[in-house]
Amino acid sequence: MAKVLVLYYSSYGHIETMAHAVAEGARSVAGTVVEVKRVPELVPEEVARKSHYKLDQAAPVATVEELAEYDAIIIGTPTRYGNMASQMKNFLDQTGGLWARGAFVGKVGSCFTSTASPHGGQESTILATNNVLYHFGMVIVGLPYTYAPLTDVTKVQGGTPYGASTIAGGDGSLQPTPDDLGAARFQGEHVARIAAKLAA
Repeated sequence: MAKVLVLYYSSYGHIETMAHAVAEGARSVAGTVVEVKRVPELVPEEVARKSHYKLDQAAPVATVEELAEYDAIIIGTPTRYGNMASQMKNFLDQTGGLWARGAFVGKVGSCFTSTASPHGGQESTILATNNVLYHFGMVIVGLPYTYAPLTDVTKVQGGTPYGASTIAGGDGSLQPTPDDLGAARFQGEHVARIAAKLAA
């Protein structure tokens, strides 16, 4: 049995939607325990409301210390100039104590993201987030090309071999496509299967 955490930050709900799809995929693996949690918001509530942030997210807020309890952590973050959002970085920057005692070594790490445009930093955001996971000593798992829609170039959608992704549009009006959600579920299941093997 593996215990999987889907840990995300979402300003407008795109990553929140993807996070629940990732969790659905992970739960499809028998015996897997999956939790979906988010990191704390750093933007003052008044500013967040004026910026139309999605403030009704039901997922509980994670604590740093609980990260050590999981066999796999799947991180979801929107891009900020080709890097993870500061909310996620701030949270991960507080893990020094866990890192020092090797709490993550040999566990599974994986990432997914969203951007405004097709070339808005999907790959660089995941790769930059993976840098943290490498320092943790985690086993990095991406999204293999056995998920066939990764090679479909007939429509605008997310998806990279580094992890699932979605395109939100400059005004945030686009929502994850069926293939984007399928990629998220596929990645969640893939991570859960590998985590179960390593945990055994």
